[in-house]
Amino acid sequence: MKIVKKILIGILLLVVIALITALFVSKDMMAEREVIINKPKQEVFNYVKLLKNQNNYSKWATMDSAMKKEFRGTDGTVGFVSAWDSENADVGKGEQEIKKIEEGKRINFELRFIKPFKSTAQAYMTTEAITETQTKIQWGFQGNMAYPFNIMKLFMNPEKAVGDDFSTGLNNLKTILEKQ
Repeated sequence: MKIVKKILIGILLLVVIALITALFVSKDMMAEREVIINKPKQEVFNYVKLLKNQNNYSKWATMDSAMKKEFRGTDGTVGFVSAWDSENADVGKGEQEIKKIEEGKRINFELRFIKPFKSTAQAYMTTEAITETQTKIQWGFQGNMAYPFNIMKLFMNPEKAVGDDFSTGLNNLKTILEKQ
């Protein structure tokens, strides 16, 4: 019995240390990536403004061919919602809503994740003309990891993982638009 008691006390100590450590780990997460697309700014903006088009270039949209998708509202306008539901834990269940549009410049989205965990994040895409035929597009997000899950940031880099997925999506977008 003494060995079991020592093991339990050891486990309890590890949990307490982890919980205390998590108090000092940032909960904030932020990622942003960009790419230059050889197309005029308005053409790029008009394409990315439509959330349904993310199904063509977003890495997450291509991770599960059996994913259920639902759309509510008028695409490309404030209030439009694109929802998804997947059995793939890397995709999960959630929805994305257009919250604000600065025509030709910026689209703000709210991401509401339901599964595998509940959280909300703010995402955006911006377009900037480099020349008349070249556009810099940025895709980013800001959110946070709830306590005590923020301790995972010590062992993995969620900003890099999300950023790499943004890069994949932006490169897919570049390929699609430059072929048109």
